[in-house]
Amino acid sequence: MMLEVLDLASSEARTTEDIFTGSSHPMPTGRIFGGQVLAQAIIAADRTTGDDRVPHSMHGYFLRPGDAAQGLTLSVDRIHDGRSFSTRRTQAYQHGVPIFSMIASFEREDPGLEHQASPPAGITPPDELLSAATVHPLSRRLLADSPIEVVHAEGAIYDAVPDAPVPAQHVWMRTRRPIGDDPVVHRAVLAYMSDLTIQESVLRAHGVPWSQPGLKVASLDHAMWWHRPARVDEWLLYAQESPSARGGRGLATGRIFTREGDLVATVAQEIMVRVPDGA
Repeated sequence: MMLEVLDLASSEARTTEDIFTGSSHPMPTGRIFGGQVLAQAIIAADRTTGDDRVPHSMHGYFLRPGDAAQGLTLSVDRIHDGRSFSTRRTQAYQHGVPIFSMIASFEREDPGLEHQASPPAGITPPDELLSAATVHPLSRRLLADSPIEVVHAEGAIYDAVPDAPVPAQHVWMRTRRPIGDDPVVHRAVLAYMSDLTIQESVLRAHGVPWSQPGLKVASLDHAMWWHRPARVDEWLLYAQESPSARGGRGLATGRIFTREGDLVATVAQEIMVRVPDGA
C-alpha cells in the first residue's frame, strides 16, 4: 500500500517545473497523513536529480489540510545543480492550491569528517515490547491499516500518559514488509515514518493523551537531515524530546538510530497544539 502511494505518475516536463501526480492512503480523519506528503515530495524531487545523488536535508511547511479521498499534484522546480549538490523546491497541490511546500537538497556523497551523537542507553529492545503493543482505536494520528510497526518504549499515550509527565520518549519503528533496496525509497519512507509520533513528546511533557477531549494538534512545519543510510524495514529507534512549548505551539526534535547505534537522521517539527482550559 505504501509503495503504491509513493509510485508517482509523471507528466511531461514543463519549461520551469516537472509535474507528478499521486494518490493518498485512506485515513480515519479524511485528512492526508503529513508523512505521506513528505515522502511523496522527496520522491518527486529525486526523479529530477542524477542517479548519483541522494537527499540529505529537507525543510517543509504544511499549508492546508489535504483531502485523502482526492488525488494530488506535485510540482518540482529545479532550483540549482552543482558539482556536489542539487536543490529542489516541491509543492503539493489539491484543487489548485498548495497544501505543502518543501525545499530539499541532494548530494553526491564524498569522504569527509565524521562523528555522531551516542544512542540512548537502557532502552528496552523492541522484541521484548511487542507482546504488549497494540494499535489503539483512539490513535487518530495513525493510518487505518498502518504499513509501519510502531512500539513505544515508555508506553503509548492514547488513553493516558502512563508515567510522570516528561518531555521525551523513545519509539521503535519499522515497515511491516521489506521494501526493496533503493536507497532513495528508504530515505523517503524514513521521512514518512518521522512524522508518525514526534508530536507526542510535547503532549507527554504535560500529561496530555491523544484521547483528551477537545485536543487539537496540527503539524506546522518539518525539517529533516539524513546522516547515514539505513534500512527502514529493520528496527530503528526514534529518540524524541520537546525543548519548548508556548503560545499554542510546541517544538519537538528527534534523533533516529539503527539498532546497532548508528545515527541515521535528525528531525525537528513545530506543531499547533490546543488544549481546552482546565485540562
